[in-house]
Amino acid sequence: MIRAVIFDLDNTLVDFMAMKRQAIDAAVVAMIDAGLDLTFDKIRAHIDQIYQEQGIEYQRVFDQLLQECLGRVDYRILSAGIIAYRRAREAALTPYPHATATLMALVRRGIRLGVVSDAPAREAWLRLCHINYHHLFEVVVTYDDTGERKPSPKPFLAALAQLGIPPKESIMSGTGLNVIWLALRMSGCSPLLRSMAMHLAIKMSSPILSLKTLVTF
Repeated sequence: MIRAVIFDLDNTLVDFMAMKRQAIDAAVVAMIDAGLDLTFDKIRAHIDQIYQEQGIEYQRVFDQLLQECLGRVDYRILSAGIIAYRRAREAALTPYPHATATLMALVRRGIRLGVVSDAPAREAWLRLCHINYHHLFEVVVTYDDTGERKPSPKPFLAALAQLGIPPKESIMSGTGLNVIWLALRMSGCSPLLRSMAMHLAIKMSSPILSLKTLVTF
């Protein structure tokens, strides 16, 4: 019997990478307009390199960009980039189609919901609050809570411990076949892998739950 579903946040409930791309592109245009004398492609490539080195959640990417490109932080350019990034992020951060309906259907069935995210606590909660999902989840476990990211089973087990539900009575909805499969095999959960399309059918009795989308029960 399935009593809980643990969701990944980024690229499962929201299209994080699409939001990130749009926000960064808007910031690059704004910084060029504010006086950064580099091409769009060169700035974009430099930002991508910084994220590869520092991690996708790195909060001082524009500061580092300007320091490395100009030898100093120009606050007019920095501020233009930050404001444009925030505006584009807010506009682009929306749930996947059918995600809300799926979550509400699970709640009506008495399924308990949690989130496990590799994001820092502040960023994860900001995303959840922005899409008005912060009231739907009983448990939210972030990188700051355990100090470990997928494929470690520790975050999943921490969420289940707070819910008081054993792994065998839970499933995980997330992206990344190898990452999610390894993490959930290690922790004893049944894996629910979602693809980028959003249609599906889950067979709750199956030990391995196939997926093409977030589920409609």
